[in-house]
Amino acid sequence: MNENTTRRLAVAAGGLASGLRSMWSTWFPGAGGKLAGEQGDRLASDEAIKRLYASMWIDQERRAKIQLMRQMDTQDGRVKQIHSRLARDCIRGGLVLQVNEKASSETLKREWQAMMGRLQLDRAEKLKSDARGLVMEGNLPLQLVYSDAMDVVAALRMPSDTIVAMTDMGGRFKDPARAYEQRDVLTSRAIASWGAWQMALSRLDPDNFDDMGAMGRPFLDACAVKWRQLVMTEEDLVIRRRMRAPLRLAHVLPGMDPDDVTKYRKDVEGGQGQITTDFYINRKDGGVNAVQGDATLGDIGDVTHLLDTFYAGSPAPKALFGYTQGLSRDILEDLKRDYYDEVDSLQDAGAGGYEVAFRMHLLFKGIDPGAGEFTLRYAQRRTETPNQVADLALKYMALGLPDDIVYSEMGLDPDYVREKRIEQAQRNDPYPPNDNGKPGNIRITPGNAKKGESATSISNPGGNGGRGRG
Repeated sequence: MNENTTRRLAVAAGGLASGLRSMWSTWFPGAGGKLAGEQGDRLASDEAIKRLYASMWIDQERRAKIQLMRQMDTQDGRVKQIHSRLARDCIRGGLVLQVNEKASSETLKREWQAMMGRLQLDRAEKLKSDARGLVMEGNLPLQLVYSDAMDVVAALRMPSDTIVAMTDMGGRFKDPARAYEQRDVLTSRAIASWGAWQMALSRLDPDNFDDMGAMGRPFLDACAVKWRQLVMTEEDLVIRRRMRAPLRLAHVLPGMDPDDVTKYRKDVEGGQGQITTDFYINRKDGGVNAVQGDATLGDIGDVTHLLDTFYAGSPAPKALFGYTQGLSRDILEDLKRDYYDEVDSLQDAGAGGYEVAFRMHLLFKGIDPGAGEFTLRYAQRRTETPNQVADLALKYMALGLPDDIVYSEMGLDPDYVREKRIEQAQRNDPYPPNDNGKPGNIRITPGNAKKGESATSISNPGGNGGRGRG
């Protein structure tokens, strides 16, 4: 950020009372100072003391949890698949802006299209990267970078384990101009600071949404203990099978000295052609006895229990990741609906950060839309197939719902659909509709019939005197 932009932001920060302060009081009435009618504290007294100390250095507990999530994602394909599938299903269809007021639709859509191109929000790679970060880290801090013209030119995803919210003991920002800081991992020194309008933070399941210092939680943080137990048990299972599965022999060689036992062992094992450790005894009666392997190697109930417990805390049923044994189709459909609800909530959390970034951009452009004037959301909800979306739209139309609501539920922009319908009609229809989308007026050329009669009257004989085609 150059000096000119910093100066502009400083000027904007000085006008918080008229601009940014009023915006925050409208969006988040309880984010700044204490409200007039508010009583009591939002944090318990012991948590308030922890918050005071947490604002002085990096939260090592949260950082260790995020590092564990990254390790799980790197080492275990199951965890990677959970994160990837959540992110993939979340961003299906991309972001769509739906404007609810006709008067401001053109302006808002123009600004959104320009901002979406600058921030690369029209690329699936960017959206999936942000969604994976939200799932793995529990937070999506987007640093908003402004140009000299006060346009948002970038939304950079920052490492959430180094971001500290500067709040007081009541859970409110001490100063909206220094709402967030980034701390050095080694020294906890403040590297950078941002105002509330320079950081769009999406939080996943925070302990208290009204507490601005309560960060989100990684999606699988509660499964970390079971994951470690599962990995340890699977390793023990492999070692057990390695050690107990093969058939072994006990060579009883009474009276043979150790050197002869060693020579005998080399001769026997050298001719086997496989790595098998037998037992050699030179104290009892001679003979070679078979030592059977473990007959209970197929008993893996403990592994199955840990696997079920791990996936019970994941968003999707384990059948979606290949473990389909003993699961009926009806139960799978119910579990899939629960998974779709999780995807919907994740979509709302992720799109909320982009909506805040867009509102910040509009504010610096001198545009202050109302809370319900537009909606920014992901296009496809509940990860439905195209056939399911079309079937649901037909049912909505049969119930008599307006076309705009049907298009919105399909994840389409009603204004865009309407414009394309008018454009198609004007291109193909000999009687194109007017600007409102209604059919144009059809008029008969005056004087086209005898004695001023209407040319469309069925009593007029026509050019052949009413004789027809014959």
